[in-house]
Amino acid sequence: MDVNFSISIFFAGIFAVLQTILLCSAYAFLEPYDLLYDNGVEAFYSSDYTNVVSYMERALSSYSELRRTKVRCRLHCKDQHPLDVSSSDLRFFDAVLHRASCLNECIESVVGSQSMHRVSEDVIQDFHRRIPYNYLQLAYNKLKQPDKAAAAAHTYFQANPEHVEMSHNLEQYKALEGVLEEHFIDREARPHQKVFTAGVKLYDRGEYEEAIEHFKEALAEYYKADVECRALCEGPQNFDEHEHLNYRPALYELISDHFTLVLHCEHECVRDLATRPGRLSPMENYLPLHYDYLQFAYFKVDKIWEAMECAQSYLLFHEGEEFMTENVDYYREVLGYDVKPEEQAERYIKRHRQERDLLRVGSENLGIEYTEGNYWSSSGGREDVNRIPSGTDGWMEYVPISEKKNVTVNVVQELREGGPLLYESIRLVQNSEALNGTQRVLFDDVISEDECSELKHLAEAVTMAGDGYRGKMSPHTPNEKFEGATVLKTLQYGYEGRIPLKSARMFYDISEKARRVIESYFILNSTLHFSYTHLVCRTAITGQQDLRNDLSHPIHADNCLLDPEANECWKEPPAYTYRDYSALLYLNGDFEGGEFIFTEMDAKTVTASVKPKCGRMVGFSSGGENPHGVRAVTRGQRCAVALWFTLDPLFRELERLQADEVMESLYNRQQWDHELNINPKDEL
Repeated sequence: MDVNFSISIFFAGIFAVLQTILLCSAYAFLEPYDLLYDNGVEAFYSSDYTNVVSYMERALSSYSELRRTKVRCRLHCKDQHPLDVSSSDLRFFDAVLHRASCLNECIESVVGSQSMHRVSEDVIQDFHRRIPYNYLQLAYNKLKQPDKAAAAAHTYFQANPEHVEMSHNLEQYKALEGVLEEHFIDREARPHQKVFTAGVKLYDRGEYEEAIEHFKEALAEYYKADVECRALCEGPQNFDEHEHLNYRPALYELISDHFTLVLHCEHECVRDLATRPGRLSPMENYLPLHYDYLQFAYFKVDKIWEAMECAQSYLLFHEGEEFMTENVDYYREVLGYDVKPEEQAERYIKRHRQERDLLRVGSENLGIEYTEGNYWSSSGGREDVNRIPSGTDGWMEYVPISEKKNVTVNVVQELREGGPLLYESIRLVQNSEALNGTQRVLFDDVISEDECSELKHLAEAVTMAGDGYRGKMSPHTPNEKFEGATVLKTLQYGYEGRIPLKSARMFYDISEKARRVIESYFILNSTLHFSYTHLVCRTAITGQQDLRNDLSHPIHADNCLLDPEANECWKEPPAYTYRDYSALLYLNGDFEGGEFIFTEMDAKTVTASVKPKCGRMVGFSSGGENPHGVRAVTRGQRCAVALWFTLDPLFRELERLQADEVMESLYNRQQWDHELNINPKDEL
């Protein structure tokens, strides 16, 4: 027995040594960026700012190197093992397997074991949102390196323009001695966008020769970025977002699905390359505008042949567009002969159209939403050759590719307010004028102290971390814990006897009371339906409050995507475009911070601030006219009933309809018990 035990210990030791060697060899290639990032966060909360810088910079470097390696290897293996769909099945599968083997060998020769670089979706999103730069700017500031802090802050702010505190930080850095304008650089700037922006500025100043060189470089960088974007699409694809619950594909169907998703990803590179960091909508007409600017700049320096080539290239994207067709006719008359479009533009648009045709079929089979339309979103109706392309201060106006979206609130009736409050206890505190906006209102005494207390106890018993936030404990900030519960969940708990049924019914009744008050006060001429109802508490995490510069909930609008820089709010997914009115009913005020704020569309200028307290309710229309957020909760717990409403019955909250059925069932059961007049003593 002892011998066997000794042998087990021996082999366990050998296994541990081998595992250590494997890990060390992997680290010798490339350190996993999620591990470095995690170490940097730990160092930050230990106030070890030197290591914060070390870990975060290495994490960013590792993240970039992993991406470059994937692009390089995928392009290399694609050239080595091309897929010929016209060949036999066996040859096709042979090429697929050889390409996969080539990829594994190529990537692992640079980064080490690929399993060491499998990163969670949350970490990937943090890097997309440039969260490491927020830690870096704070750490560099603590280490008295304001020039590097300014660069990190500027880089973060480009992708997070709604971050009020960061804008304040940037203003402070600008005022510091030794911090120069050239220190405010975007470390993650995409080369094709950066050069294009510089070209537009030169163009606006009339420096056409220099602008031409920038636009040519921007085009080269764009086509290079397009190749890289498409290469990154060739890896594993995620099927989770598609309805495959009852779908059991055979081999050929599975392969078809995979390559359809790859094709869809590649086709979306058009949007990706035209989208600035932190935005969901691309810049309007982005790639064609390169040729538009170029044709006019060439014209201004009397290079008619080049101007005509660019004009013809533009027409590849917008066939028959009147203003450019007239320009081509003019150039042809001056030259006396025709000029073909740029060859690279011809290849690009030909491939794009082939992909569009394939996607139209493949998307139907796979269930991917594919919207037909002009991917370049030309605004049309332009003038003659002397017309200046549409650019201001180096930035393009950007809109959803398929069409301009309505940015006003989705309410069919005239906007009004001041209707009856329906309940004697409720007091009107501030209307829209007092809150410096439109369709805003603040009430007090919507519920009593006893009701607040009972709902607060209900929250303690029912709410779960991440409930209502797709399981994420901290969906908006890592410095607070978010817990929530729906009306249906509380009623089910009450029905099962896990909480007082009276409290669950109170939650249901109070939410209905809030709905009626909002509907009446804003004098709506159609029924206001529940879209979502949420009992939610935000709790400050002890030990993480000293260095906070974020918001509990960033500035946003409820039914559109807020774009502070363009002063627009785009009504498009993933925004809840069907929501029309919102309300927040507060249960307590015994915490620090947590003020509700309205801002202008710049997400910076605060127009009104509301301090929560028991029974206070703020209501407002859900569109871009009412950007809002929540200041950091720095101590204690802040609880409220959050309610969103819609005027469209098609978007009624499903859980609310189920809750209505539960309430009807409870009512029928009470009626049954009352009619039977059962004596509990008789039952015993």
